[in-house]
Amino acid sequence: MTTATPSTLTVYFDGACPVCSREIALYQRERGAEQLCWVDVAHCPPAALGLGLSREAALARLHVRDAQGRLVSGARGFLTLWRALPRWAWLARLLDRGPLPALLEGLYRGFLFARRLWRRQP
Repeated sequence: MTTATPSTLTVYFDGACPVCSREIALYQRERGAEQLCWVDVAHCPPAALGLGLSREAALARLHVRDAQGRLVSGARGFLTLWRALPRWAWLARLLDRGPLPALLEGLYRGFLFARRLWRRQP
């Protein structure tokens, strides 16, 4: 876990999920990732979650908090994260229009359903 400065995003992810951990590791290797704060909610102290985010909610789905403290989750969280990473920003611009975010959210919810089969309990 790294510390955030006021101008960064904070990404809350489930480090007990092997698929989630691999995907986050991919993002953490990207240019720009060093500017973000990465919080493994399966292993962090409660204070690391900040206001308005319980461990239960944070473990249930990806959350991202912006510099103003606004919290987004699910597909919107991924779009926000991708915008912050130069190599992924094009994908956020492409998918953040019309009905596509709602479609992405539906796909993400399908993933969350399947994820329960392989997620290790913290």
